Amino acid sequence: MSEQNDKKNQFDKVKNTFNKKTPKPGNGFNFYWIYAVIAVIFISMQVFNFGNAIKTTTWQEFENKMLKQGDVEKVVVVTNDLLAEVYIKKDSLKKAEYEKVRTKGFGKTENYGPHFVFNIGSVEAFNSDLKDAQKDFPQEEKIPVMYDPRKNWMGDILSWIIPFALMIGLWIFIMRRMSGGGAGGPGQIFNFGKSRATLFDQDTKVNVTFNDVAGLEGAKEEVMEIVDFLKNSKKYTSLGAKIPKGALLVGPPGTGKTLLAKAVAGEAKVPFFSLSGSDFVEMFVGVGASRVRDLFRQAKEKAPCIIFIDEIDAIGRARGKNPMQGANDERESTLNQLLTEMDGFGSNSGIIVMAATNRADILDKALLRPGRFDRQIYVDMPELNERKEIFKVHLKPLKLDNTVDIDFLARQTPGFSGADIANLCNEAALIAARHNKTSVSKQDFLDAVDRIIGGLEKKNKIIRPEEKKRIAYHEAGHASVSWLLEHASPLIKVTIVPRGKSLGAAWYLPEERQITTTDQLIDEMCATLGGRAAEEIVFGNISTGALSDLEKITKQAYAMITLYGLNDKIGNVSYYDSTGQSEYSFSKPYSEKTAELIDEEVKKMIDKAYERTKNILAENRDKLDKLALALLQKEVIFKEDLEEIFGKRMFERDLQEEAETQKTQDENNAKVETTATETKTEEQRGNTDAIPPVVPAI
Repeated sequence: MSEQNDKKNQFDKVKNTFNKKTPKPGNGFNFYWIYAVIAVIFISMQVFNFGNAIKTTTWQEFENKMLKQGDVEKVVVVTNDLLAEVYIKKDSLKKAEYEKVRTKGFGKTENYGPHFVFNIGSVEAFNSDLKDAQKDFPQEEKIPVMYDPRKNWMGDILSWIIPFALMIGLWIFIMRRMSGGGAGGPGQIFNFGKSRATLFDQDTKVNVTFNDVAGLEGAKEEVMEIVDFLKNSKKYTSLGAKIPKGALLVGPPGTGKTLLAKAVAGEAKVPFFSLSGSDFVEMFVGVGASRVRDLFRQAKEKAPCIIFIDEIDAIGRARGKNPMQGANDERESTLNQLLTEMDGFGSNSGIIVMAATNRADILDKALLRPGRFDRQIYVDMPELNERKEIFKVHLKPLKLDNTVDIDFLARQTPGFSGADIANLCNEAALIAARHNKTSVSKQDFLDAVDRIIGGLEKKNKIIRPEEKKRIAYHEAGHASVSWLLEHASPLIKVTIVPRGKSLGAAWYLPEERQITTTDQLIDEMCATLGGRAAEEIVFGNISTGALSDLEKITKQAYAMITLYGLNDKIGNVSYYDSTGQSEYSFSKPYSEKTAELIDEEVKKMIDKAYERTKNILAENRDKLDKLALALLQKEVIFKEDLEEIFGKRMFERDLQEEAETQKTQDENNAKVETTATETKTEEQRGNTDAIPPVVPAI
């Protein structure tokens, strides 16, 4: 029985070997080799003469050296080209003067010609000159003259073919360039309507998994369910459930939408089509819709699979919202085809469409309805704990010293996206390498934060002493007001060293909150006005240095009144348009009278905040002077310097933050002490044999 099984297994192996499809070797022939061979032939014909060596001569040389010496056998007159071809006698070719014309190509000697050629003005003139030259010759010695109305058929044919060939070649070249070039040979011209999606399958695996995506826990749960749909679809369909057709990743730039899609491709282990929304756009009419059809045709052949369209707003913008209606017909036809394809295949066909955008507000409503994109997964900016996880991922390849604290870095980077954190870690490593360090320290990360937020330091910028003093008081005003107000963001660092376009800069640690109250907005406005208020109090005049501050508070005041409804006179009214249609509108959504009232309320709000700021600085003038003097001396001051001048902030949030910081430090110290104790114990255990026995004293 076992022998039969062995024979059967061997037979199956042989059968499978023969049944395997032998992969077709790549076609070694390239169409462009034809052009190369033709070019080589023409060049060879020019370099190596395949006929006799024909030499150009003149009538005088023909008459005096050839005709009178009796070396000419015959003359053939080509009437249409007005040329005279001279044939030399076989015996005369042995003369030294005919050495150059008696050899054929590749050194072969021949007696036939023509050997010389020269131009004639006209046939009649040539006949007359030849008759005069032979008037003294006997009749039997006169050379025969033949007339040949020769036509160069090959030249005539080439004169027609070559221009057409050049035009066709140029057209093919232009079409290939317009279609993006690439593989496909001469047939690429017919591939305009083919999808440009990159396919990742078993041969080209994606190595990114969910372990490489730090933070984004809520978004990962959503997309992990999509992966489960593809792997275990029967678990859902057996209960009558329908697999979602699409998922839209929405969020600010740099939050990891594309990385999340790559992780889905790496986890699902199914074919993954990846392309950008702009890949559908082409200068030819109908190409975008054709590419959509071809994409879904390929997806149906590879099902179950995932289609990922990055930056889908390139083709998914709401129809009819652009005032240039004649310019978006092609985009709208592409969108219409996408809508049709997404609603055309079966519910359980195993094709899931994923897309990413940071402009979900401008997408067409038909694209977002259930049945197309059933789920919208919001990928928000990472919070404190999520930033810690992201730092752990990006700090792995770096060589760090003991001063780097991930908790500290996460607290110092509020509002940073995942891409910002990756850039911060890379910038810190570059700074450490620039200073010839062997590891990256905490200070390198702080310098990287300054470099990213404020720009590059310009210490060689020439600033006059009176300007430097004004800058110092300006920055000291910001720092003082932010330190003395409860809801303003506390200062971390302030400098008067120029960075980027600014002459001075201050770094604050904003509170991570989901909603903002009126008091918090007013305190932030006062802190922003602190620089100009300090200039007016100290110098009695103001300067242009507060441009960015004024721009910020003006936008903030208008937003408080027109968007958030935080004004008593305007009331609980918001003119915010979430649909994005106001981008193309030139009219305000309120009357002229309301506009005047809004302007008045904005001015009142800013004036009130400015007076409050000046009063705060006037009451703490001595501390403002001390802070400005410290800035002039050190150029850079930190939170500890403000605590020495103003004392510690006693507000509730700061006390809570200080308690959390102290708790973290205590936990770290406890860990260090525990590690040191365990190490000491291990050393003692390892050296037990070396300790001499204790002998009791007698």
